[in-house]
Amino acid sequence: MPPRESATHLAHLLTQAGHTAYFAGGCVRDKLLGLFPKDYDIATSATPKEVLKIFPKSNEVGAHFGVVIVKHEGHHVEVATFRTDGSYKDGRRPDFVTFSTPEEDAHRRDFTINGLFENPETGEVIDHVNGLPDLQARVIRAIGTPSDRFQEDALRLLRAIRFATTLGFPIEPVTLAAIKDNAHLLGKISLERIRDEFSKTITSPNRRRGLELLVDTDLINHFLPEILPMIGCEQPPEWHPEGDVYTHTCIMLEMLEPGAPLALCLATLLHDIAKPPTQTFDEESNRIRFNGHDAMGAEMSETILSRLKYPNAVIRDAAHMVSRHMQFMNVQQMRKAKLKRFMSEPTFPQEMELHRVDCASSNGFTDNYIFLNVKTEEFASEPLIPPPLITGKDLINRGLQPGPRFRKILDEIQTEQLENRLATREDALEYLENLLG
Repeated sequence: MPPRESATHLAHLLTQAGHTAYFAGGCVRDKLLGLFPKDYDIATSATPKEVLKIFPKSNEVGAHFGVVIVKHEGHHVEVATFRTDGSYKDGRRPDFVTFSTPEEDAHRRDFTINGLFENPETGEVIDHVNGLPDLQARVIRAIGTPSDRFQEDALRLLRAIRFATTLGFPIEPVTLAAIKDNAHLLGKISLERIRDEFSKTITSPNRRRGLELLVDTDLINHFLPEILPMIGCEQPPEWHPEGDVYTHTCIMLEMLEPGAPLALCLATLLHDIAKPPTQTFDEESNRIRFNGHDAMGAEMSETILSRLKYPNAVIRDAAHMVSRHMQFMNVQQMRKAKLKRFMSEPTFPQEMELHRVDCASSNGFTDNYIFLNVKTEEFASEPLIPPPLITGKDLINRGLQPGPRFRKILDEIQTEQLENRLATREDALEYLENLLG
């Protein structure tokens, strides 16, 4: 059953029991924008106790705040009682809630475009916050006094940026000014919640605009301040006519494919993060240099992403891509064995995209990218790294013990295999005998 049909069925059961039940928030907004909502929320006059009576196998985790998660046909629908919120001492959640009316419930929400209700049985849109005009004008506006909304829940600061990015809407001036004035409130929000909002922004096709908004509002300074030194960090104009490191990074983010995965988006954002601390001026050649910025950038990326509590796999892949992005300039000089090892890394397809936008946003050099695509086709008929012709067991059988020489011998034989100079196990064993002899 599609999500909307499932949610409509639940709303109908609430209505049959004598309660008001509306679709609320993002699902209403997205439908009006011609998008397909991923999930549906229901706002109702039924109290949590009454909701649980109708749906006895539901999840009561949010019942203290008037929220019950109802499961139906594989879908999880949030059913929330109309409410007003008490004070927000922690800057994230109300200390208490009072069950109320649809109009009062709408006015406690964050932005006007998210404050709309829809009667699921008639399709009527109920607008208590002037959300429809803002939706038609395609603008992000806080409900009521913007500073009040952000002081209640500081995560709304990042949500405003996320909606402006993913929907492509501008933020109206008063709301935008309030975001800047209250940027420091992000300190009240857990890094996990900040990470989740930031991830949605940086993976949006409009990710460049998202980064620019985070910088312009000073929000970035409160969770990823390492970005700011990139602004004004000059680069050699003969290689980077586009401008400073920040401009270069923004252009790259814009050039990424719309569906670029999270690790690639983060690697693109951070690939030159160490250019400011490694920047030097070579007086003899009159050139700006960034020696070692790839290695330091990988370390900084790992530190930053760990601080933001990203999963280990995302940290590993992003940092690995950052560490290798300068090696692409040498691929045409690599021996076949080294090239195959380079291309065999699991992150290589994403690194190709990183390299593509790195060059396209600066010098426009495409020779290495074309070369690697040709080699990808050339090597496609067999695994880049085939099964080894001999293993450590063969070395142990000849009296060797694991250690540096042990690994060196195996690597040397694999290199000969990758260079197509050893084709069979017999060839490899003979080569081994010659090495040991």
